[in-house]
Amino acid sequence: MKRITSPEILDEVKNLISYSISNKDLENSNFQMMHRAIIKKYFEAKHVTINYTEQTIDLKLPVGQKKYTNITFECQDIERFLKSCLKNDEKSLFFYQSLLIHYNVISAA
Repeated sequence: MKRITSPEILDEVKNLISYSISNKDLENSNFQMMHRAIIKKYFEAKHVTINYTEQTIDLKLPVGQKKYTNITFECQDIERFLKSCLKNDEKSLFFYQSLLIHYNVISAA
């Protein structure tokens, strides 16, 4: 089995984000769920809502132990924002790899 390196995983996730933004309305794609998952992972947030038309993101950010605050911000380029939320640590890479497997992006070599 071929070991996939960090840059490859990150590149594939970026490609998937690009594809998912241009095809976010595909039936049964769950791309919006993936977008929310990436943001939740990056910010350790809860209740992420993305309004693609208004280009806003609502989320609850942790501000203390079991305390959250509501934040809404405008996002001119949701695709670029999602890509900027990618981290290169082991835990994140494992999460991204499971995303890729879920969306059937990684093919067995």
